[in-house]
Amino acid sequence: MDSEAVAWILLALHVILGATAVAFISARHRPATAIAWMLTIIFIPFVGLLGYLAVGFNRLPQARRDKQRNINALILERTQGLDQTGHRDEWPAGLASLVTLNTTLGALPMVGGNDVELLPDYRGSIAAMAAEIDCATSYVHVEFYILVFDEATTPFFDALARACDRGVTVRVLSDHLASVMNPGRKETLAKLADMGAQYQAMLPLRPWRGQWQRVDLRNHRKLLVVDGRVGFAGSQNLVHESYNKKKNVERGLRWHELMMRVHGPVVREIDAVFATDWFSETDDLLDLDTSPVILDPAAHLVDAQVVPSGPSFENDNNLKLFVAMIHRATERVSITSPYFVPEDSVLLAIITAAARGLDVELFVSEIGDQAMVYHAQRSYYEALLRAGVKIYLYKAPEVLHSKHFSIDSDVAVIGSSNMDVRSFSLNMEISVLIHSAEFVAKMHLVEDSYRANSRRLDLNDWVKRPTWEKFWDSAARLTSNLQ
Repeated sequence: MDSEAVAWILLALHVILGATAVAFISARHRPATAIAWMLTIIFIPFVGLLGYLAVGFNRLPQARRDKQRNINALILERTQGLDQTGHRDEWPAGLASLVTLNTTLGALPMVGGNDVELLPDYRGSIAAMAAEIDCATSYVHVEFYILVFDEATTPFFDALARACDRGVTVRVLSDHLASVMNPGRKETLAKLADMGAQYQAMLPLRPWRGQWQRVDLRNHRKLLVVDGRVGFAGSQNLVHESYNKKKNVERGLRWHELMMRVHGPVVREIDAVFATDWFSETDDLLDLDTSPVILDPAAHLVDAQVVPSGPSFENDNNLKLFVAMIHRATERVSITSPYFVPEDSVLLAIITAAARGLDVELFVSEIGDQAMVYHAQRSYYEALLRAGVKIYLYKAPEVLHSKHFSIDSDVAVIGSSNMDVRSFSLNMEISVLIHSAEFVAKMHLVEDSYRANSRRLDLNDWVKRPTWEKFWDSAARLTSNLQ
């Protein structure tokens, strides 16, 4: 076969591949994502195709999604009437539709009668969790994206060991890939095994056991439940504040987090998320709490709704909630996200809110630990600044890793979800929607502390940054839609 014939065959294969990509990819992704993948396949066809086959599918296998649907049905049946414990008559306009949206997508209701405490201190939150574990009499459910036995987390692991010694059932989940990629995996697993805890890796990558999915579909949740009595959720992983990485230690980086401790009916909803993930990984369906809800009249009446999201769901639950919240804001929007690479609808909602005259602010870190994300998020700053959004850069060497935002004076979300495409589509996350003017006032104090330790970005200075920085920011942005 001569070279001309080979060239024509390769051209024909290229055309067929491009046409197939247009037909197959465009129907399965958002337009921006589909265009990015199609251009990649057209310009670097075979490499692009292999890349798409490896990381182009943003949903878990069908069997895993079926499990999610099955347990959703059980949760909905179990929670009938729980929404009546809320304080709907006190809700601001638009909140009821947000609650309905979340219930429809995530199967969990808004419940009242909760007490919520913010824990902004890194070591303090670990100590608080250890203290609650020491009071456990029945079970402890632990689920963290990163779970490492080290100097900082020793009090937590020691409390787990004491609980096991008392005969308390300790179940532990952590993400498999995160465990492999972080120092201390062997020591952590040995510690859990020695104490007698039941450990299961989440989303394991073991093809020889038939356990495989897209590599970067991960479980990013962080939660703890003790006896169904008290729960914790937020942004913090269970690891030293430097993440035990040599480069982080050399740079003096320390992670700043925000966790919350909750009492009340919402604890059973956090526990339902754990039960879902435990069932998905082990086929062991734990008993769901079906006991009547008895409200403590002495507790602060906070309405709260747990919002699970991720590739086990058919919809981007957290994305829809965040966009709807921003559009319903009437006075102010305050967003804290360490990784801010917004989906188009989020970016438009934020810019629109600023154009409506709202006070809109964004807290991000001055420095980043992930180069591609760091440069990609910087590419959005100019458009936000021109729209009137105030951007605050949290000063180094601390990395602001908290993930939350508030609107107006009485609605907030706190959890594990970043404001980026990965958290919207690829990571399994847990967020908690809260209605309470008193709680949001405490959130504003946290935001005030960020502002006091931040440098406000100036548009005139930003547009004058070096050309090479602008190039890398723009180049990194092009990869953000390859999800």
